[in-house]
Amino acid sequence: MTNRLLPPEWAPQTAIQLTWPRPDGDFADWFEAVEDNFIRLAVAISHYQSVLIGTEQPPEALRERLVAAGALPQRLAIYPVRSNDVWARDHGPITVLRDGQPLHLDFQFNGWGGKFDARLDNTLTQQLAAQGALTAPVETVDFVLEGGGIDVDSQGSLLTTRRCLLAPTRNPQLSEAQIEALLKDKLGARRILWLQHGDLLGDDTDGHVDTIARYCDDRTIAYQACEDQGDAHYQDLKALEAELQALRTPDGAPYTLVPLPLPQPIYDEDGRRLPAGYPNFLILNGAVLVPTYGDERNDAEALRRLRPHFPGREVIGLDCRALINQYGSLHCVTMQIPAATAPR
Repeated sequence: MTNRLLPPEWAPQTAIQLTWPRPDGDFADWFEAVEDNFIRLAVAISHYQSVLIGTEQPPEALRERLVAAGALPQRLAIYPVRSNDVWARDHGPITVLRDGQPLHLDFQFNGWGGKFDARLDNTLTQQLAAQGALTAPVETVDFVLEGGGIDVDSQGSLLTTRRCLLAPTRNPQLSEAQIEALLKDKLGARRILWLQHGDLLGDDTDGHVDTIARYCDDRTIAYQACEDQGDAHYQDLKALEAELQALRTPDGAPYTLVPLPLPQPIYDEDGRRLPAGYPNFLILNGAVLVPTYGDERNDAEALRRLRPHFPGREVIGLDCRALINQYGSLHCVTMQIPAATAPR
């Protein structure tokens, strides 16, 4: 029987994948700001590890711009692709270790249950593989799954939400038990921890867990809290908090919980509240990048609360106000590619 493990995000990585925004894509109205956001993100990542970028722009021209902005050239790998949008967390490969060696799983991506056209994004992993950008084998999986919908520790625990993975627009032919069995078979999960609460207003993913609760280590979960009883999120996020308090580690201990403040509300031009939150952070080999939203007090407080739980890593804020205009944030536009384990 093949031994599979989906490494936690804090495990050693070889690269972070990005899919570059298109000037005629969903970010067209904010393209200059969102591209600046991507440039700052790519530069920051390159100071810790490699950045794998798929783009519809001429790769060499993009490379020159990134190097001019401060990216380390030896850590940039840029390939031409066709894409619909930027959300690499959801259309990029979910990479497991099979007997210690990377295997890229190419799950199906249907635009969060058919909400958006994702036909090009659903081919992006194969596009990269065909150009040699992915050096490990690729296995196609006939199952709709987005990377933002799951989070894991190193002990086989997989944290997710029922609203997302059990949505009838994802895999309607499968029961909860069948979905659990597939996650265990393909990802090496030993147990599935289902959450019922934690919906952020403006979220169009049906409740991705990476917007509300994230492992910091095997015994610590950071989550989106709300202390303002007048906020529309208060009751649901308090219910999420109670769910997390009831969870136990594999050895039966309660988790250390890290409540993160809720940013001040951000609205789009139509008055719709955008799903800004701090759990959408990205763990790198030597750093943690945390989304910030121009909210001086809460941005600083989120960084302060996270720092003690990532010893040996710099915890750095990155302004993501441009990204939140399309209902996603920092973790949503990135996908880590783990390194192979050392032979025993």
